Amino acid sequence: MNWKQLLSAKRWGYEARVPNDQFDARSEFQRDYDRLIFSSPFRRLQNKTQVFPLPGAVFVHNRLTHSLEVASVGRSLGRLFYNLMKKQNPNLDAEYPFLQEVGNIVSAACLSHDLGNPAFGHSGEAAISSFFTEGRGREYEKEMTAEEWADLSHFEGNANALRILTHPFNGKDDKGFALTYATLASIVKYPCAAIDGHVKGSHHRKKYGYFAPEKKAFEKIVQELGLERDPTNSQGYLRHPLVYLVEAADDICYNIIDLEDAHHLKILSYDEVENLLLPLCGGEDLRNRLNGLADSGSRVELLRAKAINTLIHGCAEVFAQNQDKLLSGTFETPLVDALDERIVLQMKEIERISVMRIYNAPTVVQIEIAGFKVMNALLEEFIPAYLKKDKGHFDKKMVAMIPQQFHTHKEDTYSKIRAVLDYVSGMTDIYAIDLYRKIKGISIPSL
Repeated sequence: MNWKQLLSAKRWGYEARVPNDQFDARSEFQRDYDRLIFSSPFRRLQNKTQVFPLPGAVFVHNRLTHSLEVASVGRSLGRLFYNLMKKQNPNLDAEYPFLQEVGNIVSAACLSHDLGNPAFGHSGEAAISSFFTEGRGREYEKEMTAEEWADLSHFEGNANALRILTHPFNGKDDKGFALTYATLASIVKYPCAAIDGHVKGSHHRKKYGYFAPEKKAFEKIVQELGLERDPTNSQGYLRHPLVYLVEAADDICYNIIDLEDAHHLKILSYDEVENLLLPLCGGEDLRNRLNGLADSGSRVELLRAKAINTLIHGCAEVFAQNQDKLLSGTFETPLVDALDERIVLQMKEIERISVMRIYNAPTVVQIEIAGFKVMNALLEEFIPAYLKKDKGHFDKKMVAMIPQQFHTHKEDTYSKIRAVLDYVSGMTDIYAIDLYRKIKGISIPSL
């Protein structure tokens, strides 16, 4: 793989158009960022759970604030990488004109990395999958191919993001979001189909990156950017190198910022957060500055900022130093795991504490359980109704609730189920709960 081809500004659906930024205020990749910021799927992230239940009196991060912060970190990672490469090669811009745009590409990809995640965080993904593996949805397996069943039995938010960005939904632009090929490839962390994913020990096949209907779309991206075949999977591909920067930005943010939210919610004390973050602050003596701050919240903010700065610089350096491996597809670890051993060990300790104290906190577990029940119940109502050929009165009313943009003219079982999943997976937490209450008769709509 090579940077000249990997950084294509060709736009999805407008392949014949020649990009021309000569007289424009924004590059093609900056346009990607702006399109995402103003999009409905991105705005809906405001009411989707990140980790903690959506806030009452105390602010905690939701999917939207998380995505904005990941995009900010991603831009810094890309810019630092470019600066490091520029120091090594003063003629870099002439050889690779779009390399200076890496920060913008990564930032746009970071904005969209969670677009496909359903309501209630990972519990929503698990609820969708379990409907088909343990619930009423098991009966549909015999009506579809193994590839299609793998999509449903292991629902994946990463694959759903690519679908949202490229699929021609009814009444919407048939070119999807029309993002650049480079941005689209940078969100696909696991460039394989569901049936080829979930391989232990393989970093780029840990999950999967596209549903069966988007296979041809991803192969178009592969051909344009010159992504290489995966030597361990004849049907899959190697990652676009910028995926590693998107992944690192996400890893940095959720590991560090979940601690900040836990402190706000009094799940972790200030001393506990300080002990976890201070070793990541680059060896700088912060004691006087910390003691000079009036409240523990401000001290946590300082520690968070310094820790993120250390991780950004470290990951950018690892990325720059391993260009040969990244471009040949032989770099098989997250950038965060390739940092100095002391930092890696401290990040593992943060992960251990987060699992034990944060992700299993009562409020987190409660929202996961509630979300699991809500998502499962919605699928139990919508999927059978949409699949029935001879629909009764109730079935017709249920189908009428699905917006036209999600309906399909295809008659096969998989396509119809996929239409329902497009609708349900796009719901916010608040909308899903409200709809659940209404269709169960728990609450009645007001006029």
